[in-house]
Amino acid sequence: MFTDSHCHLTFPELAGDIPAVRAAMAAAGVTRALCICTTMEEFPAVQALARQHDNFWATVGLHPDSEQVHEPDVDELVAATRQPRVVAVGETGLDYYQMDERKGGRRIADMGWQRERFRTHIRAARRAGVPLVIHTRAASDDTLAILREEGEDGGAGCAGGVFHCFTETREVARAALDMGFYVSLSGIVTFRNARELHEVATLIPDDRLLIETDAPYLAPVPYRGKLNTPAYVPHVAARLAELRGTSAERIGELTSANFTRLFPRVAT
Repeated sequence: MFTDSHCHLTFPELAGDIPAVRAAMAAAGVTRALCICTTMEEFPAVQALARQHDNFWATVGLHPDSEQVHEPDVDELVAATRQPRVVAVGETGLDYYQMDERKGGRRIADMGWQRERFRTHIRAARRAGVPLVIHTRAASDDTLAILREEGEDGGAGCAGGVFHCFTETREVARAALDMGFYVSLSGIVTFRNARELHEVATLIPDDRLLIETDAPYLAPVPYRGKLNTPAYVPHVAARLAELRGTSAERIGELTSANFTRLFPRVAT
């Protein structure tokens, strides 16, 4: 049994072929998937997909790269979490990738709107009592700082959640784990040149590990460069099994159990 803890099935690359996606999942032993929302405009489609299929669930939130879209407040996000099959707030976080002040690009100082959006999502998750799905890219210091400032230290009343598609350093992984978060690894861990990520993969405790595809992107080896689907998440498990000295089946079992623990609404 494998669970894809993060995929984008409403994106145009996959949205028109859901029956084939589901058939491939079943053939590969992938029994569940979390369908991720990136804008409020997208949310009705994400939630509808989860309502149509008993092994899909949904999130609500704005990806940090989403601009010129509707900006929800805390109340709107909380209300969305009360809809059927919505189990988390996100994906949310910070993304400073490819910012180059020397070339006249945006500065980190210009990204205050991302930081405020992130704070809104954190507050909504805490009020709603659901976890966060966090995206952080080239922004780990600010991501961790904001989480701490908002009280996400792993104590009582915290939202908690997962750092999805983790690509940061061992130090960032340890900090996230110390704050009570889970860490999810994608097909990137199968890439030969992802050496530091291979080290990160060995330090995550069994009870904090998740796997994902981030489909339709980041297909694992041997499909690297091709369209990704949830059916490929066992390849992530297989590479993790090699790195951690266990079996792919064991990785599937423990990450599926972790998925249910982190997102308890999937069991209700």
